Amino acid sequence: MDTDGTHETRPPRVGHVPRPASPPPGLPPKPSHAPTAAPTLGDWLRHPRTSDGPGVWTYGHVPRAAEEPEETPTRQLVSGALISLLAGLLLWSLLWNGYLGAFWLWPLYMFTPDSWAGKLPSVVASYVWYAMVATVLVIGFGRLGRWPELGRRLLSSRALRAVQSAHPADTARPGAGGPDDPARWPQLRAAGLGEVAERLEVEAGGGRMNDVDYTRIRRAWDSVRVDPSRMRAFADAVRDKGAGACVHPSGARDLPVRAARHDLLARQVLLGTVEDGARNPYSRRGTALALDPDVLGTSLLAVGPSGTGKTRQLVRPVVESLSLQALAGQAAVVAVGAAGAQLGPDAAFDVVVRVGDPTSVYDLDLYGGATDPDEAATLLAEAFVGDVPGIDVRRAATALAQLLGPFRAAYERFPAVPELRELLDGLPTAFDALRRDLAGQHAMLRELDARARQHGALADPGPALADRVALLDRPAFAGFFDTTGQGRPFSLRALEHPIRVRVDLPERGHADASRMLARLLLAQFNAAAAARTDRSLFAFLAFDDASHTLTAGTVRGVQRLRSAHAGVLLTLRTLDDVPEELRTPLLGSVGCRMAFSGVTTWDGKRFAEAWGTEWVETRDVTHRTVFADQPLTRLMHSFRKLVTGKAVTTDAVTVRQVERERWSASDLAHAVPPGHAVLSLTSVRGERAAPLLVRLAGTS
Repeated sequence: MDTDGTHETRPPRVGHVPRPASPPPGLPPKPSHAPTAAPTLGDWLRHPRTSDGPGVWTYGHVPRAAEEPEETPTRQLVSGALISLLAGLLLWSLLWNGYLGAFWLWPLYMFTPDSWAGKLPSVVASYVWYAMVATVLVIGFGRLGRWPELGRRLLSSRALRAVQSAHPADTARPGAGGPDDPARWPQLRAAGLGEVAERLEVEAGGGRMNDVDYTRIRRAWDSVRVDPSRMRAFADAVRDKGAGACVHPSGARDLPVRAARHDLLARQVLLGTVEDGARNPYSRRGTALALDPDVLGTSLLAVGPSGTGKTRQLVRPVVESLSLQALAGQAAVVAVGAAGAQLGPDAAFDVVVRVGDPTSVYDLDLYGGATDPDEAATLLAEAFVGDVPGIDVRRAATALAQLLGPFRAAYERFPAVPELRELLDGLPTAFDALRRDLAGQHAMLRELDARARQHGALADPGPALADRVALLDRPAFAGFFDTTGQGRPFSLRALEHPIRVRVDLPERGHADASRMLARLLLAQFNAAAAARTDRSLFAFLAFDDASHTLTAGTVRGVQRLRSAHAGVLLTLRTLDDVPEELRTPLLGSVGCRMAFSGVTTWDGKRFAEAWGTEWVETRDVTHRTVFADQPLTRLMHSFRKLVTGKAVTTDAVTVRQVERERWSASDLAHAVPPGHAVLSLTSVRGERAAPLLVRLAGTS
C-alpha cells in the first residue's frame, strides 16, 4: 500500500525476460518482476501540492497556461528547417567558391599583417574567420528556419517523458531534513515539544505511522492550538502511544480496504482525469480531477442510467474518502443505499443499520433524536407526505404535533409506529387511554381534542399520514423504530462526532417504505447539520439512489447546508425521478452537477440550461471561384482545372464571436463516451470550474 493511502496497481516493467507461459485456469498469473517500492511517508508529505482551481488533484500538480499557445505543426517546422538549411548551404557554397566575390574576406585581409603571409598564423586566422562566418550563417538561417523550436519539440518526446517519470523522487523531496520538513513536525518543535516531535519522527521513519495517523495527530494538534489547556494531555498521549495517539473511538487507524486513491493531506479523493480534448479548457486538459470537502460542501447531483458506474466510480470513493477523514477526526459521514449496495464492508463503518433485518445490531430513530414535538412532527410530515400532491406539509405537521405533544407529555417518549398509527386512525380506545393518562394537563388535552375534531374532515391529512405510517407497521419491521429505550437506535444528532454510518434500506421488498425512510433521513440530516453547535467537522450524507426522495422542503434544506459545513451527494437514474416542479430548483440548489454517459436528451436539456452559455470564436470560410480577365491567366486556370479537377478559388475567412451552450442536450446524450462524465464544480468560496469531460478512474 502506498503511503498516500492507495492500493495502486503499477504496470509491469518492460525487460528482456521472456513472457512466461499462461498459468493454469483459475490461478493468477505469475508476476514477472518484484513489486515497485512505494514512497515513504516522508516522501508523501514532502511532495509538492499546488492548485489553480476547484477539483484539481493537488498532489504533484503542475499548472498549465490559461490559453493554448499557437503551435506551428511539426511538419511545417521540419519543412522550414530543411529549406533554411539548403539555403544556408547554397549561400556558403557561393561564398566559398567565389561566385559572389571576395568581399566577405575583406575583414580578414584588413586585420591580418602582411608578414603572416604563407605562415601558420595566417592559416589559423583564416580558419577562425571561416568558422565565424559559418557560425553567423548557422545562427541566421537557424532563426529563419526556427531550428531551436524544432529541437525543443523533438526533445519533449515520449522518450524524455518516460525518463523523467522514472525518477519522480528527484522533484518530490523539497526541504528533506530541513527545519521546515513536515516529517519532522516543526510546529511541535516551535511550541517546545521537541521530545514529542522526535517520538513521532521515529514512528514515521520506522514505518509505524500511516497517512491517517499523521492527519489525525495533526488535527489533534490544531485543537490544542485553539485550546492550549489540552497541550499536556496531548503530549502525554503521544509519549505513551506514539502514532496510535488520539485514535478514533473505534480504535481503527485505517480502513480494511481502499478502492480509490486518496490524499489525506489535501483531503482529496481521485475521481478521474480530464480529457485532453477541445471540449475542455486548455488549463485543465490532462489534469487529474479530485473531490474534497471544499467542493462537496456545495452538494453534488449525479444523473446517469443504471450500469454507468455511479456507485463504483463516485459514491464508493467519496464515502471512502470521508470515512478516512472521520478516522482522522475531520468528518462525519452517513451513506444510504439499498441492501447489497457496494458502499464498503461492514468493518469500514462504526454503525451499520439494516432496516428490516432482524440481525441488525442498530435501530433507526424515527424522530431523529428530537425532543421537541413540533420539530419531530415537521420532520415526519416532510418524510410521510412531502411527495404527495395536494397535501399541505404544514397542516400535516400540525396534525402530527397534536398527537406527539400529548403522547410525550403522558409517557415521556414519542409513540412507536403501531401506537402512532392507532392515533392517526382515530381509534377511540387509543384516544381514551391517552386522555386518562393526561389527567390535569389541560393544554395537552386541548391539543388532543382539536385532533379529534379535525379527524375525518374534508382536508384532514390524517388518513394520508396513517396510510404512510402503515408502510412501516409491517411484520418485517417488527422491533424496529423502538422508542422505549430497549434497542440501540441511531440518531443523526450523532453528527457532532466523527462517525461513519451506513444505512441499508429494504429496497427490494419494501420500495415505498425505503423511499419514505430516505426522505426522512434527508430531512433529519438537514435539520441536524444546521443545529450543530460545533461545525468544525464536515458532515456529509451520500445517497446511492435518491429516486423519489426529494421534496420541496428538503431541496430548500440542501441550499442551506453550505453555510453549515455540510453537504449531500444525490444520485439519480434520471431527472424524471424528481417531481417536475423541483427539477430546476434542485439543479440550482447544488453547486456540483454531474452527467454520466447515456443520459437522455430531456435530462441533457436541464443540464445545458444550468450550465448556461459561453462566448466562442468561430471561423467561417467562403470559397469563391476566380474569373481571370487575361488570356494567359485563363489558360493557366484551365490547365490547373484540367489537372486537379477543381476550379481555381480564393478563400474568404470571417471570424466572429458567438454565444453557444457549453454542452448541448444532444452532446450530453450522444457525445459522452462510456466510462466518462461531464462534471461542473463550485467551491464553498464561490470558485467555479466549467463543465469538464472526465475519464473516470478505473476506466481503460
